Formats: sequence, structure tokens, C-alpha cells
Amino acid sequence: MPETDYYKIMGVNKNASDEEIKKAYRKLAMKYHPDHAKGDKNAEEKFKEISEAYAVLSDKEKRKQYDMYGSTDFHQRYSQEDIFKGFDPGDIFKEFGFGGANFFTGKGGGVRFSFGPEAQFGGRRMQNQAQLKGSDLIYELPLSLKEIFTGTTKTISLQHKGHSEKVTIKIPKGMITGKKLRLTGKGEPSPYGGSPGDLFIRSKVLNDPVYSYENNDLYINREIKLSEAILGVKISLPTLDGKQINLKIPPATKHKTKMRIPGHGLPRMKHSGSGDLYVNIHINMPKKLTGEQEELVKKLADTGI
Repeated sequence: MPETDYYKIMGVNKNASDEEIKKAYRKLAMKYHPDHAKGDKNAEEKFKEISEAYAVLSDKEKRKQYDMYGSTDFHQRYSQEDIFKGFDPGDIFKEFGFGGANFFTGKGGGVRFSFGPEAQFGGRRMQNQAQLKGSDLIYELPLSLKEIFTGTTKTISLQHKGHSEKVTIKIPKGMITGKKLRLTGKGEPSPYGGSPGDLFIRSKVLNDPVYSYENNDLYINREIKLSEAILGVKISLPTLDGKQINLKIPPATKHKTKMRIPGHGLPRMKHSGSGDLYVNIHINMPKKLTGEQEELVKKLADTGI
């Protein structure tokens, strides 16, 4: 779905006040309302476009969701029926002496418009309102890398207009930041008697003291001695599920060498397999040598090392 910039459509900036947005819509509605722009075949489409933009930007919650998650993510959560739900600019049209613009639910789930005196806001509204579901909710759930690695179960508390509800959620492996779970019917109840909205659980991975991650790959830093870098060494790495991985560092390993251990990263949510584990090798250079160490290094230097 292409990005829809509602602010650009309305001709306002993102910091525009409610009054500035209303003023912009009043001006555009006056220009493009089909009762005014008679004979202009593009006027109705333009009017629908600015009405959709105003329906979102004039609603505090919808505007907040649009600003927070962007156009594409917003439209995954809000259908056109959801966008126009509760939208009533009737006072604006009365200023012009125009008929209203009624929104009808189409069989395919879209929204169509009708214009004229019989389509007054505040009177007959959306057909099939009772079929409209309630608003979807988005819950950002903090998760540790260990919980992402092993999967877990969480119980959250939702607030629904004065009462709370506890919901237990099974978190699958690999639910990294940005991944979502959808719980059907756990959103807001419909104001029209329809089905409730859905609850989207969005993961937010917490910082880990040992590991960092990118997509499903894990990264860990390990420090070795200069002698170990020259001669080679075996090191042990802790895993997120409490186990150990043995890694052989070959002789003559350079500083900041990155070693890859396939399949030991984070599991892929809804897919088989896992990402990889990358070990960043840092060589600990001594800040000061003892007399004995200095003599040994000199002897090594004489051998050409």
C-alpha cells in the first residue's frame, strides 16, 4: 500500500493545531464539495481524500496512532469504516449551505459516498453500523532476549473504559522488536453493537548486558590475551538458555576478527531455523610489561615476529 501523507493532503504541517486542521478542511471542503464543484469529475474523489485525512487528523487517538506508526502500519489497523467511524463535520457544511456527505458500507468492505440534502450529517449515518467492529488496541510488551530466545508466557492487564481485564499471552520464540501477535476480539467493544476490535501485541526487546542483536542474529564481544591471539585458544560462550558453546580461536587471529557460528542466533518467528551468532574478538594489549615480559618480547622480535 502506498504511503498516504494526510498532512500533505490537508496542506498543513505535522505540528498543526486542531483549529488549523479544521480551518484547512473547511477551505478544501468548500472548494471540492460536489455541490459546489459541479461538473468537475475529480471533485468527488478529491473530497473523499480530504475527508479521510480530516477524519484521521481531527480525531486525537487516530492522529496519535498515525503519527506514531506511519501510514502503512496505520492502514493495517484501520479500515476505511474504522477511519470514518464517528466522523461528523456537519457544522462545517451547514456554514456553506451544502448538503451533507453520507458514508455507506459497501459489500466489499469499502466506503462509498453520497451527496446532497438527503445525506445530512447528524441524521442517517453509516448503513450497517451494527456490523462495524470496535477499535483495535496496540499493546507494547517489553521482552528480554532470553524470553525471545526461549519463548514465554505473559499476563497483561488491559483497561477498558473503567474496568480492567487480564489477558494471558503465549509469546512464541523469535518475537523480536516490531513483530506482532493478533488477539481477535480483545480490543475495544463496538459502540454500535458489533464485534469488538482486535488486540495487537507488539514486542519491544530490552537491552541485554551480554548480547546485542540485529534481526535474528546475535552478537557478543570476547576479549583474549595477546599470547592467545598468537597461539590460538579455546573459549566458552554463555547462551541465552543457560548453556555453553565452545569456540576454537585459531592461531594468529587479528584484533576485531568476527567469527560466525551458524544457527545459534535467535529463532525465526513462524519460520524454521535460527539466525547466526557472531563473536567479535578483541585482543587485550597489555598497557605495561614486566621486565621479564619485555625481555621475552625482545627475543621474539629477534626471531622476526
